[in-house]
Amino acid sequence: MRKGVKHIVSQAIKPFISRYLSKTRYYKHNGIRLEIAPEVFHPGFFFSTKLLLKYILRLDLKNKYFLELGAGNGLIAFSAACEGAIVTATDINSIAIKHLEKNRKKNNINIKITQSDLYKQLPHQAFDIIAVNPPYYKRNPQTESQHAWYCGENGDYFVRFFEGLNNYIHEHSTVLMILSEDCDIDMIKNIGTKYDFNLNLAEEKKVLWEILYIFEIKKNRNDRKQ
Repeated sequence: MRKGVKHIVSQAIKPFISRYLSKTRYYKHNGIRLEIAPEVFHPGFFFSTKLLLKYILRLDLKNKYFLELGAGNGLIAFSAACEGAIVTATDINSIAIKHLEKNRKKNNINIKITQSDLYKQLPHQAFDIIAVNPPYYKRNPQTESQHAWYCGENGDYFVRFFEGLNNYIHEHSTVLMILSEDCDIDMIKNIGTKYDFNLNLAEEKKVLWEILYIFEIKKNRNDRKQ
């Protein structure tokens, strides 16, 4: 029943949101002002960014090496930097990168910005905290902007994420990933298990018609590589 109502509501409001987001928009949150291009995920209309941010801001960020993979609009990365974190923000989308640079200058916030397809252009470095709001719909992206939504028909994004994660963590790293009930969580957990990672539920939140989950990703204790 709930899924039926959710589908009806989402289909009804989708045209209005799509029309609004077809132009560059401006967004302000906790003093951070963002210019958001149509090709970039807008935190005002999709709840996952602010929920993950709220969780992150409860952590001790001072002087922590912080990585946001797929930073998009940059709200999480900029907010972490304002709390004293040493931040690296990446995205595959060249338009997102352009606006991250522009917003970094406008807000006078010091973060490192790198255009990268996951880890490809990211030098090996152990981060204290890694945050990711991943693409999770099973379809192959055809454009740069679609990489924010689609993880590949067989979850290729998550294969590459877990395959390379060891190069960017240390024993005490905190790795956080937010997922929706709409994605194939079992598939993602199975891919993580293949690479000796467990997804431990840290928070569950129902926001309007959607249930969101924040997972903390931990190395399998039986893994002796670290």
